[in-house]
Amino acid sequence: MRQGPCSEEDCFGLLKQFEHVLESDPLIDEVGFIHPSQFTLLDKEAGFSNVYLQPHDGTSSKFWNQDHKLGISTDILVQLCKDAKHLFLLALDEYKCHGNACREPQIKSISSTPESEVMKHSQAVLLLSSDFGTAWNARKLILSKADKLFAFTDELRLSGLVLSNSPKSESTWSHRRWIIKMISRRFSTPQDIITKESELVESIGERSKMNYRAWYHRCWLVSYMEVEQVIQELNKSKRWAGLHLADNSCFHYRRRLMLKILDSLYVKGCNAYDKTQAHKIWKEELDWNKELVERYVGREALWLHRRFLSLNWIMYFTSNHSDVSPELGESIIMMSEEIAIFIDNEIHLLESSMTILDTKFEDYQAQVLHAVAYMLWLTKKMPELRRMLEEKLGTEKVKCLLSKIGEERPSLLHHLVNV
Repeated sequence: MRQGPCSEEDCFGLLKQFEHVLESDPLIDEVGFIHPSQFTLLDKEAGFSNVYLQPHDGTSSKFWNQDHKLGISTDILVQLCKDAKHLFLLALDEYKCHGNACREPQIKSISSTPESEVMKHSQAVLLLSSDFGTAWNARKLILSKADKLFAFTDELRLSGLVLSNSPKSESTWSHRRWIIKMISRRFSTPQDIITKESELVESIGERSKMNYRAWYHRCWLVSYMEVEQVIQELNKSKRWAGLHLADNSCFHYRRRLMLKILDSLYVKGCNAYDKTQAHKIWKEELDWNKELVERYVGREALWLHRRFLSLNWIMYFTSNHSDVSPELGESIIMMSEEIAIFIDNEIHLLESSMTILDTKFEDYQAQVLHAVAYMLWLTKKMPELRRMLEEKLGTEKVKCLLSKIGEERPSLLHHLVNV
């Protein structure tokens, strides 16, 4: 005997109703779980009577569908998910038996084939339980036999629908990467798909803060981008990064884009990128980063980004490193006149950052800590910088700064100095 808010017949009926809603409105772009008390309010706001809110069998409202938005009542989620999994696993078993008897590739007609049943029930399961790996794997198995691009673009649409309710689902993001790989291998990678993927991550980033899975996906997309698209992404992501300074993910994404530009400098032939343009991009990023550092004090993500910018600027764009492609993590940089000018400007930035306008405001204290850590980090790459710091600031001042960072972060001081 089934326990819960609905009988066995009602629950399987609700599953059929759920799948019917999905089939009848293929443009649904958002799914959410709604408390039963909210259905009446949604109905009034929409100004209509939703046919799915008042089933003819007299059961209470379970679904809300309007303007391609789908709401599911929270009081049926558990049982609905169990029923969807049950029917999915039965369909999967039938598909496997059918596959053993007939191995001909087919995903042509979605009528009532074993493939269609697996796809239909797995869709219901994943919208209710996004990390159910068996369902994603079953869809991969069927899609791997597809020979039409629309089959994969439809799958991107479904996974996007899942992400509307589960934006941090690792299984879903992984499935999207698999789809893009399949498209790339079989049909070449349309750049508009990569652009839409990037825009999807940004829109999800607005709703789901610190979503590292989404931003990892966006970083992964860089490998499929042409240099022109990389430049466009740099320009588009700049505003987002400036509005979300506490989220290092977007700055990490910008670093991946800029590394792609650096890689293109050493490509021979017509695909090589102009170093003058790369120099201009790097200089603009450094100036923009400095502006943010001075405007928004105490933001560690900005100082970490500056480490990347400074080191690569010195390694790739100063005169004595113009024709080499060094391993960044291991080299010791020798001082030159151009580098000395750059470092002198960085020391001025350090001095301005050490001016504490309000001792009670913790962000000013953090600004000093991040600035000192940044300069100590540079001394690992350029030992002569320690001498320049002592000349500019004085030996006692440098010792005082080391003492301060030793009090706040002793492990960081040990890493930066005793290496």
